[in-house]
Amino acid sequence: MYRRILVPIDGSHTANRGVVEAIKLAKDQKAALRLLHVVDQAALVQYPEATLYGADLPKALEKHGQEILAKAEAVVRKQGLKVDTVFHRGLARVADVVIRQAKKWPADIIVLGTHGRRGVDRLVLGSTAELVVRASPVPVLLIRSKTPPRRAERGKPSSAPRRQRSPGRG
Repeated sequence: MYRRILVPIDGSHTANRGVVEAIKLAKDQKAALRLLHVVDQAALVQYPEATLYGADLPKALEKHGQEILAKAEAVVRKQGLKVDTVFHRGLARVADVVIRQAKKWPADIIVLGTHGRRGVDRLVLGSTAELVVRASPVPVLLIRSKTPPRRAERGKPSSAPRRQRSPGRG
């Protein structure tokens, strides 16, 4: 049985799908949810462009993160479930924070939205989900986007209609 479900969220569509699935699981298991948002300040150091926004960027990211947590918490509470939130800012990788939180709380399962990136996209952007799966002390339920990443980025539907042959033609 799962009594404590950790749900890392970043405000993306995929993370929101993870919250929805975590709610279903929590209802079934009569479990409590912990929503986790991580502001990755290391990313600000890695990208020189971030300095163009000045000192206001970290504050804006923190405010946005708190809003993401508040919205997700409201959705969970509306379903009548126990929920708490954790906001983390620091220089650690997001995956490392998730793993530490899973151990510290302690979580029984992690429900995590994943964009399912492959190839060069994964090499360049990394895969938080993959790192969590590899290092997690508990089971991880990955919730994939309904739309494959490349098509989602171009705004195309995931399954474009195919032309079918007319009957009788070879």
